[in-house]
Amino acid sequence: MILPIVAYGHPVLRKMCEDITPDYPQLEQLLANMWETMYASNGVGLAAPQINRPIRLFVVDSEQIINSLEEDEKKDFPGDNGIKQAFINAHIVSTAGEEWAYNEGCLSIPKVREDVYRPESVTLRYVDEKFQPQEKTFTGITARVIFHEYDHIDGKLFIDHLKPLKRRMIKGKLEDISKGKINVDYKMIFHK
Repeated sequence: MILPIVAYGHPVLRKMCEDITPDYPQLEQLLANMWETMYASNGVGLAAPQINRPIRLFVVDSEQIINSLEEDEKKDFPGDNGIKQAFINAHIVSTAGEEWAYNEGCLSIPKVREDVYRPESVTLRYVDEKFQPQEKTFTGITARVIFHEYDHIDGKLFIDHLKPLKRRMIKGKLEDISKGKINVDYKMIFHK
């Protein structure tokens, strides 16, 4: 089932999310809905707060980005073949490498894209869909998408990484989004 995406301005996007247990109600269906919602909205990642659930859960499909790159662009991301994976109860163990810019957007902040600087790699501790503990390091585009989705479960948005001048320049667009003055081809939830 395709779920509505929470728009900028909704308080759930600013909540520090909670870990969940294996008996979380209908987790398998929730994950299936998140994948379906992400693809229907042309996203490459989706975090639970974006569908109005303040829990530490997100899904990432960076394979679609990697597969869309030209061969000469792929060399910029050695060892990153992309992933299609769910992350439950994720917590960052460490980050490494120099920060680099990439033009990010967000389903909750439609039609706003800005360059954001993030480290080259991230090591995460999390559980998979079977609640098996995992600890892995991700690099390149995959790390980028993970950082972005991880921010959501910590109550942060990609615009929080922008310099104050850039934030002021997009203030009007953000206000329009929070008031529902935006047209997108997917259903959104606006805070009243």
